[in-house]
Amino acid sequence: MNDKVAFPRVDPSILADDGDAFHFCSTCAFSQACMAQGMDKASLGELHMLVEHVGPLHAGDHVFRVGDPFEAIAAVRAGTVKTYIIDPGGREHVLGFHFPGEVIGLDGIDGDTYPCNAVALDTVMLCRFSFPKISVLAGRLPGLQQHLFRLLSRDIGRAALLSGDWTADERMAAFLVTMSRRLAARGFSADRFQLTMARTDIANYLRLAPETVSRVLKRFQSDGLLNVDRRELEILDQARLGALAAPVLWKQ
Repeated sequence: MNDKVAFPRVDPSILADDGDAFHFCSTCAFSQACMAQGMDKASLGELHMLVEHVGPLHAGDHVFRVGDPFEAIAAVRAGTVKTYIIDPGGREHVLGFHFPGEVIGLDGIDGDTYPCNAVALDTVMLCRFSFPKISVLAGRLPGLQQHLFRLLSRDIGRAALLSGDWTADERMAAFLVTMSRRLAARGFSADRFQLTMARTDIANYLRLAPETVSRVLKRFQSDGLLNVDRRELEILDQARLGALAAPVLWKQ
């Protein structure tokens, strides 16, 4: 039986804390890169000193807005952050959803201001890193610098993920499989989680009509792939869902 907690419920073993003198908090966005270089928290005291804990932010609170001065990147510590832009016609375009252990603000590196908006979808905690300071530290720690580049390329890759000529079923399957994998990588259940974003946001992100999203989820449920109860979702057949997502995720 899978006893891992279902996102976004708070559990002391998963929700980020401060770790201890040697271990990073469980959702630290940089721990993987640092530990891969043989560095524990004690050897990265400088990095830890750059961290400012921000929050709690509540649903609707903005982390930053288009045009705000770019000064920092932030790692999601708990909750979900949506990034989006508003086009000249006033239409919203969802760029992505960011979960614990993931970084927002990287797309501001190439300019003096943030090019998009970031808003909390539920109760959000962040670790905020001064970018000028982390850049100096990254220059001395090649592993950290490489990890920043990897995070940036991952963001670009996700943005391009759904740009192909995929069916609605393939898009939705890819979205759910990717969300499952991302949450599982941070210790949450891969099979049970909450859709913390609205159906309209999912539809916007997947470039589908909201009624199509609802119809596909209902079909997946009737086919035995999922159980859906409002925002609560349980994946019943990872293999079949993965097969549906495969055309989209074949490079993943």
